[in-house]
Amino acid sequence: MPRDRDLATRTWPEVGAMGPDAPVALLPVGSTEPHGPHLPLETDVIISVETARRAAARLESRGLASLVLPAVAYSVTDFSSDFPGCIGLSRETSLSLLAEICRSVLSQGFRAVCLVNSHLEPDHLAVLREVSSRVAAETGKPVIFPDKTERRWATRLGEEFRSGACHAGRYESSLVMAVDPALVRESIRKTLPENPTSIGRKIKEGVRSFREAGGDQAYFGDPASANPSEGEATYEILAGMIETAILEALS
Repeated sequence: MPRDRDLATRTWPEVGAMGPDAPVALLPVGSTEPHGPHLPLETDVIISVETARRAAARLESRGLASLVLPAVAYSVTDFSSDFPGCIGLSRETSLSLLAEICRSVLSQGFRAVCLVNSHLEPDHLAVLREVSSRVAAETGKPVIFPDKTERRWATRLGEEFRSGACHAGRYESSLVMAVDPALVRESIRKTLPENPTSIGRKIKEGVRSFREAGGDQAYFGDPASANPSEGEATYEILAGMIETAILEALS
């Protein structure tokens, strides 16, 4: 998607001129962590940014102004901390960072903030829930967090996602391929055997790392079956999810 709805491409007078038509701020949130041997470390960021841009286009078509904020690329990444390239924050630091961003945005007159997230580690999701409730209570403005692990959203996102075997598998690989296929190491992806282990189920059983769960190459699912068409279709679902959550919160 084009960057014409990105806050970072605007000048300060352009942002200030939005005045009474206070936009909704979309904050993409991801991680810098391994996604198999075939996807880049920024996979979650790529997915969140693309989802936010598509959601902004949908909101604009409804007459609702929105801007996509610069992405937060660091979060709690304890499950993959023993892989090269993983850069993680403590839960406390992540909570402070995200809360400060939301407060700053809302203090400038933005109507609401929506956290557009693609990183599904449990402690990270807990941080986002706390940020949403805490900052909304402090400011009196909506801080919206559509949690795709909740049943109302998860049921729309395909069999692999629902199974919990969806870290760098078909689901995420398809989404990256739809944005920039050059980022996917195709010669590797096509040779990867399916790892049907549900990381979601393993987490409920008390597992605390990808390796412990059976993900020695930091992927779960079936990346070899990924395709960009599926990624395109999934983005439409994800963008619609963000659009729906924002419209509900503002109604």
